[in-house]
Amino acid sequence: QVQLVESGGGWVQPGGSLRLSCAASGFRSRYYSIGWFRQAPGKEREAVSCVRSTGGTTWTAESVMGRFTLIRDIAKNTVYLQMNSLKPEDTAIYYCAADDHQYYCEGYGPAYEFGSWGQGTQVTVSS
Repeated sequence: QVQLVESGGGWVQPGGSLRLSCAASGFRSRYYSIGWFRQAPGKEREAVSCVRSTGGTTWTAESVMGRFTLIRDIAKNTVYLQMNSLKPEDTAIYYCAADDHQYYCEGYGPAYEFGSWGQGTQVTVSS
């Protein structure tokens, strides 16, 4: 059973940076998809970025392109979301999600609903 443990959320002023971490374990094989999603108050959950475990396919939402970067640490089975130039509209609960099917992350974004989710971490951007 896949387990995901997130950390790194908090409060930051506009223009600031935060790094979220997601420690993953329990995959059936070394082939899987993993990514970040977020849900702002009163809004639908949206995908932020995802990657295949082999690194061959990565996708990032246009709304955060150039500001957010998904980083993989294969040795630690951990993914990070480096968030720079944060804006108030980035305020949301951020979730790490993964699935044992590597093709769940495609070049156009998540192709299917990921099967495993972390508990979420709050990111608040305000002055």
